[in-house]
Amino acid sequence: METAEIRRRWLRFFESKGHTVVPSAPLLYDDPNLLFVNAGMVPFKPYFLGQQTPTWDRATSVQKCVRTGDIEEVGKTSRHGTFFQMNGNFSFGDYFKEGAISYAWELLTTSQSEGGYGLDGDKLWATVYDDDDEAADLWVSLTGIPRERVVRRGKADNYWSMGVPGPGGPCSEIYVDRGPEYGPDGGPAVDEDRFMEIWNLVFMQHDLSAVRSKEDFDIAGDLPKKNIDTGLGLERMASILQGVDNMYEIDEVYPVLAKASEMTGRDYGVHSGHDAGSSHPDDVRLRVVADHIRSSLMLIGDGVTPGNEGRGYVLRRMLRRAVRSMRLLGFEDPALPHLLPVSLERMKQSYPELEAGFGRISQIAYAEEEAFRRTLASGTTILDTAVGQAKAAGAATLAGDKAFQLHDTYGFPIDLTLEMAAEQGLEVDREGFTRLMQEQRDRAKADAKAKKAGHANTEVWKELREKGATDFRAYQELTSEASVLGLVVDGERVEELEPGTRGQIVLDRTPFYAESGGQIADEGIITADGAHLKVIDVQRPVKGLIAHTVEVVTGPLRAGQQVLAEVDPEWRRSACQAHSGTHVVHAALRQVLGPSALQSGSYNKPGYLRLDFAWNSALSQETRSEIEEVANLALRQDLPVSAAYMTLPEAREMGALALFGETYDEQVRVVEIGGPWSRELCGGTHVQHSSQIGALTVTGESSVGSGVRRVEAFVGMDALRFLARERALVAELTAMVNVQPTELTERISSVLARLKDAEREIARLRQEQAMAAAGSLVDNAKDVSGVTVLTHEAGESAGADDIRTMALDLRQRLGDERPVVVALTGAAKGRPLVLVATNAGARDRGIKAGALVRVAAQALGGGGGGKDDVAQGGGSDLAKAGESLAAIERAVAESAG
Repeated sequence: METAEIRRRWLRFFESKGHTVVPSAPLLYDDPNLLFVNAGMVPFKPYFLGQQTPTWDRATSVQKCVRTGDIEEVGKTSRHGTFFQMNGNFSFGDYFKEGAISYAWELLTTSQSEGGYGLDGDKLWATVYDDDDEAADLWVSLTGIPRERVVRRGKADNYWSMGVPGPGGPCSEIYVDRGPEYGPDGGPAVDEDRFMEIWNLVFMQHDLSAVRSKEDFDIAGDLPKKNIDTGLGLERMASILQGVDNMYEIDEVYPVLAKASEMTGRDYGVHSGHDAGSSHPDDVRLRVVADHIRSSLMLIGDGVTPGNEGRGYVLRRMLRRAVRSMRLLGFEDPALPHLLPVSLERMKQSYPELEAGFGRISQIAYAEEEAFRRTLASGTTILDTAVGQAKAAGAATLAGDKAFQLHDTYGFPIDLTLEMAAEQGLEVDREGFTRLMQEQRDRAKADAKAKKAGHANTEVWKELREKGATDFRAYQELTSEASVLGLVVDGERVEELEPGTRGQIVLDRTPFYAESGGQIADEGIITADGAHLKVIDVQRPVKGLIAHTVEVVTGPLRAGQQVLAEVDPEWRRSACQAHSGTHVVHAALRQVLGPSALQSGSYNKPGYLRLDFAWNSALSQETRSEIEEVANLALRQDLPVSAAYMTLPEAREMGALALFGETYDEQVRVVEIGGPWSRELCGGTHVQHSSQIGALTVTGESSVGSGVRRVEAFVGMDALRFLARERALVAELTAMVNVQPTELTERISSVLARLKDAEREIARLRQEQAMAAAGSLVDNAKDVSGVTVLTHEAGESAGADDIRTMALDLRQRLGDERPVVVALTGAAKGRPLVLVATNAGARDRGIKAGALVRVAAQALGGGGGGKDDVAQGGGSDLAKAGESLAAIERAVAESAG
């Protein structure tokens, strides 16, 4: 049975049992604690936590999930995969244990001809929590399963919680016996490879308090409504129904593995048995390729782009691990153009949107592979230099900061650094590398916490949310009368805010726009009797609640007071111009470049916007001008701007564009500019007509990642001010060179051409001068242990080309009768240079230019490298030029001796 069919049967079965089919949420979910959706229940958390009321009592879904905490284990076991799909059925105060167990048994054991999965009930086992007699008895009475196949286990295995105070409860897991070839008998407690878990039924019945760990918490009492949350691993079920050993061999994954096997000439499974944990290294690498290709396809499909932090880093790591694995298997050419389409063919059955967006997806993935190939080339050179410096210093270990620099700056994988350093006889300070990585993560977390202005303690905000959702009035008004529901300072509730204090205010209603969708928060003031507060940020710490970060100018302000909240009207006007301008630029991009130029992110604030879009090459000046013209024509046409609410399927049916990775409610807001010309899902504030944007000028275009470009622009008065500065600059330049503006380009080109001619002439004269001086320098050569060594400080006036020409000339003048080493220092932009040239005689005695340069560069406080005959390096301390040459003479003496 194909995986897509298993999915369809699940949804049909539960729909027939009165469940509402809920589409999968995107992998990027609006949860500050998650990089990606990592469990099927994540989109339903607000209902289980009581933050929102569901519109249905029963629901079912097949949720896309990604887990990367154990990415290193991918391919080594039958269970670890980064992307997976979780089938779930949920009850919100409706059926409980009896219903959950009955539905699970019915779907699992009903014959395939009757729409079920057709599993043999004699091969199924169940586990229950230690003291959950009710569930144990229900398993026996409802299914007829022998009591000895109902296993009791402790909190670590069979009690579920979110890790924070809130709902929790015992759970019951269903296992299938795969047979003696997979391990010993005895049930799940003995072997979880033979007995594979396929379905977990969570019985949410307790209200937990003081959660100290997974196994250490207090139960405050029973929940007023008991809920059901279940999860069946789709890939695990597919491996059972398709009769394969592991998830890598199911129909949605194996075709990529087979293609990789064909490309590399490595036969899969020849040297491995049923147990994935004892697989041949080639099989592990083929599984890594198959898993990571599919995961990357799904992540890019949901809007993730490769980057150096957060979600982007996870995607980059997976793509590069896949490419690296292919190289280790012997395939050196670009691999993704062969593999990604294979994954698409399998996944599009369940996710047809992947096919529609494959142009964008493949563009991003292929560009990342090409960037990684360049990284491998440049990183190898940098690593070789670092290894050479370590050896020259007599070290047996490559410093952790060098490994971190390779990883952080150049994207060079740590496993590749370890492997290549080992090939050259060095270990890597893995502990130092790990420490620096952790410091970087800590800084990122601190930045994120600072950005949220104390919102990290979500418990405070959940308490305030229980008083009701904030009445959001930003679309209707700029001024609102409101009541203070709560005050927070440093994550703690307080009763009043004193003058000079910075804190957060929660109001029952607000006209302030909270930062979201790329639009920054409004600014303004909040006033009350005797209090005046400046609003500097507005965020949504939990869904449905808006918190205003304020500085108290006069006060105090107390909880419960009546206030007047006022948005700065000029700020809002400019913010509307920028957000509407972003939509206009997006539409102009798609009109000029084509429909594949889809937005992947944006940021706008009063007067300024930037928009990231899928594209793999720089835009020409002509193209930028065309985009700017199309945008301004839309402004001139005074297109109407409107917003309407509808269901997500209705919005998609009418062609509204959704930003990849955004999470949308059942009701969405569609903003149109000029009808179908620009139609996007958006929660931001906008102008009423396009002409109100005023003016739009594109100020820059650049790359921000593999397959992603960024365009920046000013709007409104900021656009006019930018053009005024440009005009003033042109006026200044025309006055300076005494021409008309239309002649400025020609005059500057002429001046630059004359400047280049003069520079060439200066270089020629300096070269002649250096050649003339070379004759006298030959007399300064020394004999060092039978090697002719000539060193010379050419001074700050000698650049790289000068000392190279001089060194090669001096080497020729000294002849080939004896081993010769020529070492010269110069300078470039105030920084020292060193160049070494050796002849064949010196190289025959083991004296190599690259090694000598590394020694010299170390003395200069830098690095370098090159070939055995000529090498160049540099540093930061020009005063140590003489010391670097002396170091070369010592190194020659040691090598020659």
